[in-house]
Amino acid sequence: MTNQQTNAKFITLEGMDGAGKSTHIASIIAALQGRGHEVVSTREPGGTALGERLRELLLHENMHVETETLLMFAARSEHIACVIKPALARGIYVLSDRFTDATYAYQCGAKGIEASKVQQLEQWVQGDLQPDVTILFDVPVEVSIQRLANAREPDKFERENADFFTRIRNAYLQRAKENPARFRVVDANRPLDLVKQSVEDIISTL
Repeated sequence: MTNQQTNAKFITLEGMDGAGKSTHIASIIAALQGRGHEVVSTREPGGTALGERLRELLLHENMHVETETLLMFAARSEHIACVIKPALARGIYVLSDRFTDATYAYQCGAKGIEASKVQQLEQWVQGDLQPDVTILFDVPVEVSIQRLANAREPDKFERENADFFTRIRNAYLQRAKENPARFRVVDANRPLDLVKQSVEDIISTL
């Protein structure tokens, strides 16, 4: 595994829209750099020129859930080939705002696509590549919705109803339960400084 060979770490941030994960990206980068690590910060969908073009389609165009899932993995394939694997091979830490767990949460959990289909795509596109650590920012659904109401113009996912967000949250928590060695669940429904401290405690163990 590339990141095991170089000791670089692949760290992913996950959570519902409105969970606040993106708020902590800068402090995570600073904490890693403070420990002497070079860091690449990226996101999904996106992370490459092609991925960012696909992101616009995925966030704003209505499409069949299978089309959506295939486009997610198309963007992910480019992301892995052009950003993630090259960085890890050079010993650079990779911090990604979302990765494949988001597909299991949104397309499987919320939209009902069969997990077996995603598993096949995951194996094809990723091989044995998995995050070393996934930080899941967890908040109650009503908190997520309230935060989104005060945010920028919402994308198509952010405009969904409470049942949709409940399915996402449940899927994420199930993923964390199934992968306890990889996931770190952070209660993000607390004051920002306490959440930040929890995240920094996780980073300090890497």
